Amino acid sequence: MGKVTVITSGKGGTGKSTVTAGLGAALARRGCRVLIIDCDAGMRGIDLMLGVSGELVFDIADIVSGNCPPASAIYPCKTVPELFVLPAPSNVRDEISPYIMKQLVAVLKKYYDHILIDCPAGIGIGMESAAAAADRAVLIANAEPLTLRGCDKVRQMLSDMDIREFRLIINRFSERNFKRSAAFEDLDAVIDKAGARLLGIVPEDLGAVNLAQKGLPIEGKHKAVYAFDRIAARLDGVDVPLDL
Repeated sequence: MGKVTVITSGKGGTGKSTVTAGLGAALARRGCRVLIIDCDAGMRGIDLMLGVSGELVFDIADIVSGNCPPASAIYPCKTVPELFVLPAPSNVRDEISPYIMKQLVAVLKKYYDHILIDCPAGIGIGMESAAAAADRAVLIANAEPLTLRGCDKVRQMLSDMDIREFRLIINRFSERNFKRSAAFEDLDAVIDKAGARLLGIVPEDLGAVNLAQKGLPIEGKHKAVYAFDRIAARLDGVDVPLDL
Protein backbone atom coordinates (compact mmCIF):
# COMPACT_ATOMS: atom_id res chain seq x y z
CA MET A 1 0.00 0.00 0.00
CA GLY A 2 1.60 3.25 -1.12
CA LYS A 3 2.35 6.29 0.99
CA VAL A 4 0.34 9.37 -0.09
CA THR A 5 2.03 12.76 0.21
CA VAL A 6 0.38 16.07 -0.65
CA ILE A 7 2.83 18.78 -1.72
CA THR A 8 1.51 22.24 -0.97
CA SER A 9 2.45 25.87 -0.41
CA GLY A 10 0.89 28.94 1.10
CA LYS A 11 1.60 31.06 -1.97
CA GLY A 12 2.11 30.53 -5.68
CA GLY A 13 5.50 30.87 -7.28
CA THR A 14 7.49 28.77 -4.81
CA GLY A 15 8.39 26.13 -7.41
CA LYS A 16 6.06 23.56 -5.87
CA SER A 17 5.30 21.70 -9.11
CA THR A 18 8.98 21.56 -10.06
CA VAL A 19 9.73 20.06 -6.65
CA THR A 20 6.92 17.53 -7.13
CA ALA A 21 8.32 16.48 -10.52
CA GLY A 22 11.87 16.35 -9.18
CA LEU A 23 10.92 14.25 -6.16
CA GLY A 24 8.82 11.93 -8.30
CA ALA A 25 11.76 11.28 -10.61
CA ALA A 26 14.12 10.82 -7.65
CA LEU A 27 11.83 8.29 -5.99
CA ALA A 28 11.52 6.41 -9.29
CA ARG A 29 15.31 6.30 -9.58
CA ARG A 30 15.30 4.58 -6.19
CA GLY A 31 13.28 1.77 -7.74
CA CYS A 32 9.90 2.93 -6.43
CA ARG A 33 6.72 2.89 -8.50
CA VAL A 34 5.48 6.47 -8.31
CA LEU A 35 2.27 8.23 -9.34
CA ILE A 36 2.02 12.01 -9.45
CA ILE A 37 -1.56 13.32 -9.30
CA ASP A 38 -1.91 16.88 -10.55
CA CYS A 39 -4.76 18.55 -8.65
CA ASP A 40 -4.28 22.07 -9.98
CA ALA A 41 -7.48 22.15 -12.05
CA GLY A 42 -7.34 24.66 -14.89
CA MET A 43 -3.62 25.30 -14.34
CA ARG A 44 -2.11 21.84 -14.77
CA GLY A 45 1.59 21.68 -15.52
CA ILE A 46 3.01 18.34 -14.35
CA ASP A 47 2.20 16.77 -17.73
CA LEU A 48 4.37 19.40 -19.44
CA MET A 49 7.22 18.99 -16.98
CA LEU A 50 7.32 15.23 -17.44
CA GLY A 51 6.93 15.29 -21.21
CA VAL A 52 3.53 13.60 -21.53
CA SER A 53 1.36 16.56 -22.56
CA GLY A 54 1.27 15.51 -26.22
CA GLU A 55 -0.30 12.18 -25.28
CA LEU A 56 -3.16 13.45 -23.13
CA VAL A 57 -6.62 12.23 -24.00
CA PHE A 58 -8.18 11.77 -20.56
CA ASP A 59 -7.63 13.34 -17.14
CA ILE A 60 -8.78 12.77 -13.58
CA ALA A 61 -12.22 14.30 -14.31
CA ASP A 62 -12.80 11.67 -17.00
CA ILE A 63 -12.24 8.92 -14.45
CA VAL A 64 -14.75 10.46 -12.06
CA SER A 65 -17.36 11.03 -14.76
CA GLY A 66 -17.01 7.47 -16.03
CA ASN A 67 -15.61 8.44 -19.43
CA CYS A 68 -12.65 6.08 -18.97
CA PRO A 69 -11.17 3.57 -16.53
CA PRO A 70 -8.36 4.90 -14.28
CA ALA A 71 -5.63 3.20 -16.32
CA SER A 72 -6.58 5.20 -19.44
CA ALA A 73 -5.94 8.54 -17.70
CA ILE A 74 -2.59 7.55 -16.16
CA TYR A 75 0.39 8.22 -18.41
CA PRO A 76 3.89 6.74 -18.07
CA CYS A 77 6.81 9.13 -18.17
CA LYS A 78 8.85 7.63 -21.02
CA THR A 79 12.14 9.13 -19.85
CA VAL A 80 11.81 7.96 -16.23
CA PRO A 81 10.78 4.31 -15.77
CA GLU A 82 8.21 3.66 -13.03
CA LEU A 83 7.04 7.30 -12.92
CA PHE A 84 3.41 7.97 -13.91
CA VAL A 85 1.18 11.05 -14.18
CA LEU A 86 -2.55 11.52 -13.61
CA PRO A 87 -3.32 14.97 -15.10
CA ALA A 88 -5.60 17.59 -13.58
CA PRO A 89 -8.73 18.72 -15.45
CA SER A 90 -8.10 21.48 -17.99
CA ASN A 91 -11.21 23.29 -16.70
CA VAL A 92 -11.39 24.52 -13.10
CA ARG A 93 -15.12 23.68 -13.06
CA ASP A 94 -14.16 20.00 -13.18
CA GLU A 95 -12.29 20.15 -9.87
CA ILE A 96 -12.65 16.91 -7.90
CA SER A 97 -14.45 16.91 -4.55
CA PRO A 98 -12.60 15.79 -1.40
CA TYR A 99 -14.94 12.80 -1.00
CA ILE A 100 -14.29 11.53 -4.53
CA MET A 101 -10.55 12.12 -4.18
CA LYS A 102 -10.46 9.94 -1.08
CA GLN A 103 -12.24 7.12 -2.87
CA LEU A 104 -10.05 7.32 -5.96
CA VAL A 105 -6.73 7.46 -4.12
CA ALA A 106 -7.77 4.56 -1.88
CA VAL A 107 -7.95 2.43 -5.02
CA LEU A 108 -4.84 3.80 -6.75
CA LYS A 109 -2.44 3.52 -3.82
CA LYS A 110 -2.67 -0.27 -3.99
CA TYR A 111 -0.60 -0.13 -7.18
CA TYR A 112 2.15 2.37 -6.24
CA ASP A 113 4.87 2.73 -3.63
CA HIS A 114 4.38 6.49 -3.50
CA ILE A 115 1.64 8.85 -4.62
CA LEU A 116 2.62 12.53 -4.76
CA ILE A 117 -0.28 14.97 -5.03
CA ASP A 118 0.55 18.37 -6.50
CA CYS A 119 -1.77 20.76 -4.69
CA PRO A 120 -2.99 24.18 -5.87
CA ALA A 121 -1.21 26.99 -4.03
CA GLY A 122 -2.95 28.64 -1.09
CA ILE A 123 -6.00 27.41 0.76
CA GLY A 124 -9.49 26.61 -0.47
CA ILE A 125 -11.49 23.75 -1.93
CA GLY A 126 -8.65 22.84 -4.32
CA MET A 127 -6.27 22.28 -1.43
CA GLU A 128 -8.93 20.47 0.57
CA SER A 129 -9.51 18.07 -2.31
CA ALA A 130 -5.81 17.49 -2.92
CA ALA A 131 -5.10 16.81 0.75
CA ALA A 132 -8.21 14.74 1.44
CA ALA A 133 -6.53 11.37 0.90
CA ALA A 134 -3.02 12.29 2.10
CA ASP A 135 -1.12 10.52 4.86
CA ARG A 136 1.31 13.42 5.20
CA ALA A 137 2.12 16.83 3.76
CA VAL A 138 5.21 18.61 2.50
CA LEU A 139 5.16 22.42 2.59
CA ILE A 140 7.20 24.21 -0.08
CA ALA A 141 8.50 27.68 0.76
CA ASN A 142 11.27 30.03 -0.27
CA ALA A 143 13.49 31.68 2.32
CA GLU A 144 11.57 34.95 2.16
CA PRO A 145 8.76 36.46 4.25
CA LEU A 146 6.05 36.50 1.55
CA THR A 147 6.12 32.77 0.86
CA LEU A 148 6.34 31.92 4.54
CA ARG A 149 3.35 34.08 5.51
CA GLY A 150 0.80 31.51 4.40
CA CYS A 151 2.44 28.56 6.16
CA ASP A 152 0.44 29.09 9.35
CA LYS A 153 -2.89 28.90 7.51
CA VAL A 154 -1.81 25.88 5.49
CA ARG A 155 -0.67 24.05 8.64
CA GLN A 156 -3.94 24.88 10.38
CA MET A 157 -6.00 23.58 7.46
CA LEU A 158 -3.94 20.38 7.37
CA SER A 159 -4.42 19.93 11.11
CA ASP A 160 -8.17 20.46 10.73
CA MET A 161 -8.08 17.60 8.19
CA ASP A 162 -6.27 15.39 10.72
CA ILE A 163 -2.98 15.46 8.84
CA ARG A 164 -0.42 15.59 11.64
CA GLU A 165 2.75 14.78 9.74
CA PHE A 166 4.00 17.75 7.77
CA ARG A 167 7.52 18.72 6.78
CA LEU A 168 9.19 21.69 5.09
CA ILE A 169 11.26 21.98 1.93
CA ILE A 170 13.03 25.29 1.39
CA ASN A 171 13.19 25.67 -2.38
CA ARG A 172 15.29 27.89 -4.67
CA PHE A 173 17.73 28.65 -1.89
CA SER A 174 20.66 30.92 -2.64
CA GLU A 175 22.99 31.59 0.28
CA ARG A 176 24.21 34.77 -1.38
CA ASN A 177 20.72 36.20 -1.90
CA PHE A 178 19.66 35.05 1.56
CA LYS A 179 22.48 37.02 3.20
CA ARG A 180 21.85 40.04 1.00
CA SER A 181 18.17 40.25 1.88
CA ALA A 182 18.84 40.04 5.64
CA ALA A 183 15.15 39.17 6.13
CA PHE A 184 16.08 36.40 8.58
CA GLU A 185 19.02 35.96 10.91
CA ASP A 186 19.65 32.40 9.74
CA LEU A 187 17.92 29.33 8.32
CA ASP A 188 16.74 28.30 11.77
CA ALA A 189 14.64 31.47 11.83
CA VAL A 190 13.10 30.49 8.46
CA ILE A 191 12.25 27.03 9.77
CA ASP A 192 10.74 28.50 12.95
CA LYS A 193 8.62 30.87 10.86
CA ALA A 194 7.34 27.99 8.74
CA GLY A 195 6.50 25.98 11.86
CA ALA A 196 7.45 22.62 10.34
CA ARG A 197 10.39 20.26 10.59
CA LEU A 198 12.86 20.62 7.78
CA LEU A 199 12.86 17.83 5.18
CA GLY A 200 15.47 19.37 2.91
CA ILE A 201 16.81 22.38 1.04
CA VAL A 202 16.77 22.62 -2.75
CA PRO A 203 19.31 25.14 -4.04
CA GLU A 204 18.57 27.64 -6.76
CA ASP A 205 19.38 25.77 -9.96
CA LEU A 206 18.29 27.25 -13.29
CA GLY A 207 19.56 24.19 -15.15
CA ALA A 208 17.11 21.91 -13.35
CA VAL A 209 14.25 24.40 -13.81
CA ASN A 210 14.98 24.61 -17.55
CA LEU A 211 14.81 20.82 -17.83
CA ALA A 212 11.35 20.82 -16.26
CA GLN A 213 10.14 23.64 -18.50
CA LYS A 214 11.26 21.67 -21.57
CA GLY A 215 9.54 18.49 -20.43
CA LEU A 216 12.85 16.72 -19.82
CA PRO A 217 13.63 14.56 -16.78
CA ILE A 218 15.14 16.44 -13.84
CA GLU A 219 18.33 14.41 -13.64
CA GLY A 220 22.05 14.67 -14.24
CA LYS A 221 24.78 16.59 -12.45
CA HIS A 222 22.68 19.40 -11.05
CA LYS A 223 22.71 20.70 -7.49
CA ALA A 224 18.93 20.41 -7.32
CA VAL A 225 19.03 16.77 -8.46
CA TYR A 226 21.44 15.93 -5.64
CA ALA A 227 19.01 17.60 -3.20
CA PHE A 228 15.98 15.78 -4.66
CA ASP A 229 17.75 12.43 -4.36
CA ARG A 230 18.49 13.00 -0.68
CA ILE A 231 14.97 14.26 0.09
CA ALA A 232 13.46 11.31 -1.79
CA ALA A 233 15.51 8.93 0.35
CA ARG A 234 14.09 10.57 3.48
CA LEU A 235 10.55 10.29 2.12
CA ASP A 236 11.29 6.63 1.48
CA GLY A 237 12.23 6.10 5.13
CA VAL A 238 16.04 6.30 4.89
CA ASP A 239 17.91 8.24 7.57
CA VAL A 240 19.90 10.79 5.55
CA PRO A 241 21.61 13.66 7.41
CA LEU A 242 20.37 17.15 6.54
CA ASP A 243 22.65 19.53 4.62
CA LEU A 244 22.40 22.98 6.16
